[in-house]
Amino acid sequence: MTSLNGKVALITGAASGLGKAIAELYAKHGASVAIADINQQAADAVAAEINAAGGKAIGIAMDVTDEAAVNAGTDRVVAAFGALDILISNAGVQIINPIDQFAFADWKKMLAIHLDGGFLTTKAALQHMYKGDRGGIVIYMGSVHSHEASKLKSAYVAAKHGLLGLARTLAKEGAAHNVRSHVICPGFVRTPLVEKQIPEQAKELGISEADVIKNVMLKDTVDGVFTTVEDIAQTALYLATFPSAALTGQSIVVSHGWYMQ
Repeated sequence: MTSLNGKVALITGAASGLGKAIAELYAKHGASVAIADINQQAADAVAAEINAAGGKAIGIAMDVTDEAAVNAGTDRVVAAFGALDILISNAGVQIINPIDQFAFADWKKMLAIHLDGGFLTTKAALQHMYKGDRGGIVIYMGSVHSHEASKLKSAYVAAKHGLLGLARTLAKEGAAHNVRSHVICPGFVRTPLVEKQIPEQAKELGISEADVIKNVMLKDTVDGVFTTVEDIAQTALYLATFPSAALTGQSIVVSHGWYMQ
């Protein structure tokens, strides 16, 4: 089952990278998609591309750390499309530093975007998904770092671990209202977020960028290959079209064998 005809999806951080790939694939399979991003212009541009290709999309300005902005943006999606069936909580950033040098302001920013953002968008979406037990699916963008730690990423690892707890709690609370939840846990994907990390880690670790890729990012994969945005989009499509609650509260690792569970 790969049809999303009649479904409405809100995807955060969807103006680029993983969020954009998911939005484009969902639109191809019939979903109406809301491109939510802190950059309104970029969100509108992606929505325009999808509409030009025959899909149905709108751009939404959304700072996922701002409760009022999240609520207003979510309500705008429902006003435009009539419902909300799928939430992809994908917005994220990366800041790397060892713990003893990690600025508290940066720690709070990381948790606010990844974890507070996941909570706020979920709470807003449930106001619509719970009505009449309509149901829905919430998918959080975790990481292999939802299960494993890496040096220099204390805030990121903590936030991504936290999303597992949020998703599992939602799976139990949401079941009575036909709401399911999951966490997709990618390995390294060459999005702008990861590209930015390569020179940063090379400088911090005192190694070449090639060594960061080979001996840090891909060293524990089975084939030395990056996960792709298409891999993650296809996983998000599978989870959104799975026909029953037999699959809920799950962490799906997509990482070329970096982490196996």
